[in-house]
Amino acid sequence: MEGKKISESRVVMAQVMNPESANPAGNVHGGNIMKLIDSAGGVAATRHARAHVVTASIDRLDFHHPVFVGDFLTLKASVNFVGRTSMEVGVRVEAENPITGQTRHTSSAYLTFVALDQNNRPRQLPPLILETDADRHRYEEAERRKKTRLAEKKNEK
Repeated sequence: MEGKKISESRVVMAQVMNPESANPAGNVHGGNIMKLIDSAGGVAATRHARAHVVTASIDRLDFHHPVFVGDFLTLKASVNFVGRTSMEVGVRVEAENPITGQTRHTSSAYLTFVALDQNNRPRQLPPLILETDADRHRYEEAERRKKTRLAEKKNEK
């Protein structure tokens, strides 16, 4: 199976945040942002797998700064690690005030996706081609997170 470069599946999604996504104070609900994170991550995972994918887990999601109605939200997603049938995708969320131009990093998350075959069973993924030192660093960090996730899962049982 031929490998794929990270750049081949990278995704940038953007949208203006509207009142229907917010509370009465004008803060966008975290659940709306989580859905956008899952969508952006899913597109990157689908691009890598060229197959349907499902979200298996979302690692820690912290909201560093609020997102307000009217903010221009940008989500950047890329595949960090690929196993046999699952992959980690990192998503970074930034909000821009369109009037002032001020941009702030509002949240980041790591999601694990599983690629599915036509019978909805896990299917093998193409390996990840690492081109830069940054790619290798993200891969190594993702590999550590995977080991931690598996150990935590084992302890839960």
